[in-house]
Amino acid sequence: MEPQKSEKVDDSKMLYLLSSEILLFYVKLLKMAGIALDEYELLGDARYRSYISSIDKALKNFEYTSEWADLISALGKLNKVLLSNVKYSIIPRRITISKRLAQCMHPALPSGVHLKALETYDIIFKSIGPTRLSQELFIYSAGLFPLLGNAAMNVRPSLLTIYETHFVPLGVKLRPGLNGFLIGVLPGLEEGSSIMKELINFFKLFATMLKKSFFYGCMWKCILSNPTIRLPAVSFIITHYNRKLCMEDQLFIIGTDIDTMVQGLCTSLQDNSVLVQRCALDLLLLGFPVHSNQLLSSDMVQVATSALTVILRRDMSLNRRLFSWLMGGDALGIDEMKKKCI
Repeated sequence: MEPQKSEKVDDSKMLYLLSSEILLFYVKLLKMAGIALDEYELLGDARYRSYISSIDKALKNFEYTSEWADLISALGKLNKVLLSNVKYSIIPRRITISKRLAQCMHPALPSGVHLKALETYDIIFKSIGPTRLSQELFIYSAGLFPLLGNAAMNVRPSLLTIYETHFVPLGVKLRPGLNGFLIGVLPGLEEGSSIMKELINFFKLFATMLKKSFFYGCMWKCILSNPTIRLPAVSFIITHYNRKLCMEDQLFIIGTDIDTMVQGLCTSLQDNSVLVQRCALDLLLLGFPVHSNQLLSSDMVQVATSALTVILRRDMSLNRRLFSWLMGGDALGIDEMKKKCI
């Protein structure tokens, strides 16, 4: 009889394992279908199903828009549905909603549409909370991040309020989206811009929260891959370089990957804009003098090769900076800093 009991126990274990594997398989299927498990559980709630149907009706209005006033009306109806169901932290049809919001952020549309769409973003972020926002940041960032560079003056304060209210509390959870955030926000660092001080404060805050080396590492990645933001990015690095200290005392400026920094610096030196090249040479004079040991000889050769291409510009401001760097001198007070480092 004892062997039969053991066989029954083994059979029950096998059934348990099979059932658990089947459950895991269905969970994977649900994830592949884009349905979160907690959302799947909410489908049993009649009110949530009514919420879904209301969202579908509100989204249907976007299909019949012919002018920008229709978009504002459609966004208003969507906002009413969202506000009446704030208790649900899971937004149904969020992929479709994010697409519609991204379309409403088109630069050709007037500021009224942008402001109404920002209201929708604010309602959604308040509903889902910071934890879910960090998980679904990739859904909403596609429409939100590129707005600042093309936003009107009356739209920018509302956008910065959303960043301050919903993105700053994310803290380290913002790391996966920091590159996109920087690419979208850096165009706002224009000289004389009304929001320049606020953006600089944002950057300082994020650099402190996410560690300065990580922040500047993302900055160099943006410089390497996006020519449009090189000027404000390199200018920001120069502005926040402490001239009373050596580069060895502020290595966080190099970032997390020195190869990325070197490539970003080289692409800036070879940029089509004279202003970008000028800023890159200023950064060389400040942080990477010829006599410095921060860069390997191979990296220094690569930087010097890129720097020499500025001669083809026949620009006196570039040539003066280049010759000053090659001769180990400085027109920016580098000699005094060199003495302090020694």
